[in-house]
Amino acid sequence: MRKIFLLTLLACCMLLGAVAQAAQITDVKWGVNKADVLRIVVDVTDTAGYAVDMEGDTLNLTVNADKGAQVPHSKAVKSSLADSLKIVDKGSYTVVRVPLKQRLLEKSYKAFVLKKDPATGRPFRVVLDVTPRQASYSGSGAATTVVSNRPVVSNRPTKNNSSIKKNTVIKTSTAADKKADKKKSSNKNKNDNKKNTAVAKTETTVNKPVNKSDTDKLAVIKGNGRFRTSGGLDGKIITLDAGHGGSDPGAIGSDGTKEKTITLSITNMVKEILEQKGAKVYMTRTTDVDVFGPNASDAEELQARVNVGEKYNSDMFVSLHINSSVNKNVGGFSTYYYPKTDNDLRLAQNIQNKLAANFGVDDLGVRQANFYVIKRISMPAVLVEMCFISNEKELTLMKGQWFQKKTARLIAEGIEKYFA
Repeated sequence: MRKIFLLTLLACCMLLGAVAQAAQITDVKWGVNKADVLRIVVDVTDTAGYAVDMEGDTLNLTVNADKGAQVPHSKAVKSSLADSLKIVDKGSYTVVRVPLKQRLLEKSYKAFVLKKDPATGRPFRVVLDVTPRQASYSGSGAATTVVSNRPVVSNRPTKNNSSIKKNTVIKTSTAADKKADKKKSSNKNKNDNKKNTAVAKTETTVNKPVNKSDTDKLAVIKGNGRFRTSGGLDGKIITLDAGHGGSDPGAIGSDGTKEKTITLSITNMVKEILEQKGAKVYMTRTTDVDVFGPNASDAEELQARVNVGEKYNSDMFVSLHINSSVNKNVGGFSTYYYPKTDNDLRLAQNIQNKLAANFGVDDLGVRQANFYVIKRISMPAVLVEMCFISNEKELTLMKGQWFQKKTARLIAEGIEKYFA
């Protein structure tokens, strides 16, 4: 009996050890686009958190995964930013070091994750984009770039979905919009930002970059391109996007709380408040589902969320998310926009100001970012990060009805002020 117990215990220990070491880096690649943005891609066998920080003139990407034996210790790089990168095995984690040849603008690097895609055989990936000074976006408004789990699609602004003009376009009218809701011809949705803080989201569906070949195949719903920005809430059309859902849980708290659950709960509350004030509200999802459907590509899932806003000729699009970081002390609210219209920044400011002034947590501010769902949609749009699920204090808060109701109320008040 003692032998059986010991053998069982040994088997359990071996199993736990195998699970603990499941995430392993299998490759580290790099590339440079026409805008001279350096992209570093780390292939991982399983989901893994990450962190980004500057150490002097060296940019460090830390991934919570073992370095595979086949991964070299260094690689040559041909870029205006760096000549090489080093892959350093730290035992339980790995650091990709990028010695920089030029001083970057403040936080001109962005990190995000891409989920495993069984259809294409692509593994889980941690991606780091580094933008040189001359390639940085020079538009109006707060132009701070961010460390983020949500990706950069391009460094140039788009107008009226010009960047996807080669896609199949489905024109809709206001009358037709109200009928065709059951069939979505093509549909499937973070960022984490903080001051010098590295982000560790282990989820992945929200705002991923997509290949041009993928977007060329998408069926894209294009609205009438008109939106209202004043005159009060009554009669306004608003699309709310509850981040993640279905096969994509989003970030996960220490107790197993899933981002997708919190975002849906708060989004439903925002909807109820706005409707009480006379707005017409649509949601990209009302239950725990993928918006496009199971096994969709990144492009399909992202475009599906955009399509909802376009289908109903919305006056605004608001995407709600929860942040996460490897630094458990990081917390606070942040709101992201992309300056494709004259109203995106104003919408972000109205919502962020309400949140920042009424909670005893950090104000991480309004940030500019090239997230797919706020960039590819024609009307003013924002993505709100409602505190950090990795922060134990904020995790406890966000699970409570008080926090959820107050957050929903303040977001609704920010939207109402925008239309005032």
